[in-house]
Amino acid sequence: MAAAALCPYRALLARRRGALRALSGSVRGLAAGPETHFGFQTVTEAERREKIYHVFESVAKKYDVMNDSMTLGIHRLWKDILLHKMNPSPGTLLLDVAGGTGDIAFRFINYVRSARERQLQQKLKHHQNLSWQEISESYQEDKFKSLGDSQVVVCDINKEMLKVGKQKAQHLGYSEGLSWVLGDAEELPFDDDKFDVYTIAFGIRNVTRIDLALQEAYRVLKPGGRFLCLEFSHVSNPLLSRLYDLYSFQVIPVLGEVIAGDWKSYQYLVESIRRFPPQEELKAMIEDAGFFKVDYQNLNSGIVAIHSGFKL
Repeated sequence: MAAAALCPYRALLARRRGALRALSGSVRGLAAGPETHFGFQTVTEAERREKIYHVFESVAKKYDVMNDSMTLGIHRLWKDILLHKMNPSPGTLLLDVAGGTGDIAFRFINYVRSARERQLQQKLKHHQNLSWQEISESYQEDKFKSLGDSQVVVCDINKEMLKVGKQKAQHLGYSEGLSWVLGDAEELPFDDDKFDVYTIAFGIRNVTRIDLALQEAYRVLKPGGRFLCLEFSHVSNPLLSRLYDLYSFQVIPVLGEVIAGDWKSYQYLVESIRRFPPQEELKAMIEDAGFFKVDYQNLNSGIVAIHSGFKL
């Protein structure tokens, strides 16, 4: 009888313990932050940041090789188009975010050097009465300022990606006008109104809070500064879209396994493209951050798009 009498109390205690566990779980969920996505998985924002960090830590050494393999080398053309759209002049101060391996930075330096060389040739053409010695001295003086005070700051949250970029820069002979900074796109370690141009190439879809990253881009740009984003986007051609999906899900993860020994990271990269906002939605987000004259250019039927905006 005593045992039977205790049953209701035990049941009550069990229910209370269950309620406490549920409450505790809810509190832990709140502490971890709101839910978001990591590819097709639902995760907290904190979990997403950690997982993405590990993805790029894992793929850093094979990042360039995989880019060539996945895009058949076309990513190089897309980045060249981005630089021509930017059309930087000597003296431009560029911030390249999520640019750890240096692809945009090196192109920027080459572009500005070419512009400086053209300036020097034009200068000498207009001074036909100069002696050979004066021309030589002028050329040597300008040669040592091949970037004309231009600078590019590469900012990346991942140490391994920056390490790879620095090694490439040393190997390729880039040093003048180039610096590397460890930093988060959502909380940039730079003063307000500092840069002429902000670029982010194939990086914004890996940012947890795109709205915060766009606000930071706006903050660090000078009035009149330009925002440029190169990113995988949404394909407009239905037939191409089906072929692209087949290639993305059936081929790219296999390449990741064969070349980098990492199926999961490249499966995530494919899924992250599908979860990324389409062109018009991203355009609206850029406008919400305060940018004006926002537009975009589709490349290869929208496989990638370049979004542009100005801080006015």
